Amino acid sequence: MATPHINAERGDFSDVVLMPGDPLRAKHIAETQLERAKLVTDTRNMLGFTGYYRGRRISVMGHGMGIPSCSIYAKELITEYDVKHLIRVGSCGAINRHLKLRDIVIGMGASTDSGVNRQRFKGHDFAALADYGLLRHAVDAAQQQKIDVQIGNIFSADLFYSPNPDMFDIMEKFNILAVEMEAAGLYGVAAEFGAKALCICTVSDHLRQPGNLSAEQRQTSFNQMVEIALESVLLGDKA
Repeated sequence: MATPHINAERGDFSDVVLMPGDPLRAKHIAETQLERAKLVTDTRNMLGFTGYYRGRRISVMGHGMGIPSCSIYAKELITEYDVKHLIRVGSCGAINRHLKLRDIVIGMGASTDSGVNRQRFKGHDFAALADYGLLRHAVDAAQQQKIDVQIGNIFSADLFYSPNPDMFDIMEKFNILAVEMEAAGLYGVAAEFGAKALCICTVSDHLRQPGNLSAEQRQTSFNQMVEIALESVLLGDKA
């Protein structure tokens, strides 16, 4: 049954959904990585597809920009479409000076300046953590493909254009690896509604040093990240 934001029918989604921010990237993933991919939702042009990866049924759907948008889609996928695993595959801005463009970061935990998790946790601080099983399988998949990944704490920002750039110094002191805009909210929604979530990001720019990826470089790097996510699903099935 359709929701206000997803016009798919029950059963249209796999129990696993990969979620990039950009719906056109969801379309790209479906067309290049999945077989027999079928469009299952397009409300507000937030595209979602279901297909098969090496025989395993998997879905991919955009979640938009920021925690509020991501939280809407994640909640509805879990409660209305019986999705059990949500894997964000997106971009991030590096804070850690050892990170390079195109590096892949896996968010073991997500700090944030957003208040959404305090709202759902009665005003207290909630430790927004990835599911350990999803994390372990992603790391194992990366090792099998001989792709280096960085694992640690990331920061989910409410504002893309921050008025407090000095906060980057504090993040660096606390060993925050990178900044993105959704993981903390995604982890909170998954915890509240009994699902499992993970955030895997590719460094597209560096917030402490000059440089950013070209469109062609983003394409190649993002494909590696998506392949890690897809292979991790197969490893999880074997566990």
